[in-house]
Amino acid sequence: MKKNKVIKTRNLLRFLQDKTLDYDNKIALGTKVTFGWKEFTYKGIGLLSRKIANWMINDINLEKGDRVAILCESKPEFGACFFASALSGTIFTPLDIKLTLHELRIILKDSTPSVLFVSNQYFEQALILKNELDFIKHIVLIDETPVKTGFTTIYNLENNYEGKFRRPHMHSTAILIYTSGTTGSPKGVEITYLNMITQLESLEWVRDIVFPEYGKTDIAVLSILPMNHLFELTVGFSLFMNWGLSIYYTNSLRPKDILSMMCEKNIKFMIVVPAFLKLLKTSIEQKINSLPAARKFIFNTMFALAKFIPFTSVKRLMFKGIHTRFGGKFKGCITGGAPLDISVGKFFERIGIHIYNGYGLSETSPVVSVNCENRQNLASVGRPLKCFEAKIDPQNSELLLRGLSVMKGYYKRDDLTKKVIDSHGWLHTGDIAKIDKDGYLYITGRIKNMIVLSGGKKVFPEEVESVLELSDKFKELCVFGYTKKDGAKDGCEEVAVAILPDESIADNIDCEKIIRNEVKILSAKLAAYKRPTNVFVVKNPLPRTTTKKVKRNILKEIVTSI
Repeated sequence: MKKNKVIKTRNLLRFLQDKTLDYDNKIALGTKVTFGWKEFTYKGIGLLSRKIANWMINDINLEKGDRVAILCESKPEFGACFFASALSGTIFTPLDIKLTLHELRIILKDSTPSVLFVSNQYFEQALILKNELDFIKHIVLIDETPVKTGFTTIYNLENNYEGKFRRPHMHSTAILIYTSGTTGSPKGVEITYLNMITQLESLEWVRDIVFPEYGKTDIAVLSILPMNHLFELTVGFSLFMNWGLSIYYTNSLRPKDILSMMCEKNIKFMIVVPAFLKLLKTSIEQKINSLPAARKFIFNTMFALAKFIPFTSVKRLMFKGIHTRFGGKFKGCITGGAPLDISVGKFFERIGIHIYNGYGLSETSPVVSVNCENRQNLASVGRPLKCFEAKIDPQNSELLLRGLSVMKGYYKRDDLTKKVIDSHGWLHTGDIAKIDKDGYLYITGRIKNMIVLSGGKKVFPEEVESVLELSDKFKELCVFGYTKKDGAKDGCEEVAVAILPDESIADNIDCEKIIRNEVKILSAKLAAYKRPTNVFVVKNPLPRTTTKKVKRNILKEIVTSI
């Protein structure tokens, strides 16, 4: 049985070619440009992908397993480069556009790509990196009108659409995605073709629940997450392409701009992080609060009544004004990457917009579960996908996972791989969880030190510490997650650092000012979201275990009382 499934899956590897034939002239990808919309049909994106793959195989002679990287905002050409990498048998390395040159340099030194695809917006950074790193042989611009002449662009490549494309082994690496980059030992997660295709197959059942109209009408979705995120690349791109949906990209996260695009393109669905939902809820509430007293009273009355109405169609009629602002077609979204504020989820469900709470991590390719069948239970992230075995470690309540979507390992880091995947194949997620009698999964906390920001970005304290430790003004320091308790970010985690000053400045009247300024200067090497927003200057040595590890939880209690 398993053998037949693998053979079936292996045939699906060529799904790009199959889908470009199935959907042909249907819109696949689009983005708004200065003078309107730039759209690619399935046939068009297929041809562009083949053209790029032929160039990589025949013109610059890339071999199977060679790495290619991309530094680019979300746009259709990003997808073409990803498909071209698959067709050529190379390993695709998407880079986070928010990283600094320092961070990008370390990742590139680890992955050593021969080709760096880049958009106009990030061309200068790419040029600096190519001049510093001799293994980057080619910079390729992906915009139709390049910012710099004299460089190869994907549009001026030879129009060669036919060739002998490669079929990589199912267990070979398709994507190399980095979860860290500041330290000298970055973690590149190796996602195989089997990992990817298993995700597509395992999520197939979601389609008919989320899109009951599938096959009867065209479905347009809006992409607002960066394509360098594995969640977006796997679900928001590959899965939706596999279903023949039309995907549109936005360069703005302002609610006003997003609502305009939703109206213009009749958007039905999005993949979001919880922070975006909170922002959208705030935007709606501000609009309601600006209404005349009588209309505001009517809304509040209907909102209270909607709690007892089980029919989504009735709720959509009750709050028709809001749905009209969303374009009239919007049905809901999958959210993941960070914990969902239950009150936010309930707000949208009550006005007739479905929220599907999900869970995953890069090491699981990335989706572990999505709560479609029991959507009303917003605290749960659903049942684990059928491709996973899941169990809870009785010793520490850690969630353990095993299955075909678990990563191949960390690139060139067998030592780190063995720390998270045990000899029996169980991935230790570092998340504390419980599974109820019906198999529904609840994430209740984290074992590892990773800080998860409100927008879903993940920050590793160790990589921030490695930068701050360069200062001779700091005797001791510890980076940790600090939960805000007021304002718009109430309940959200932020990056914080506790610092014990060196004796040379400890008695200086401006000690705190000196410390904060030093943190600001050193943090410039980090992406903006990784920089500490809370700096605590302590007077006593940091609390430590007998093995000299900082007791982070106790430290949090100490600094909270400062």
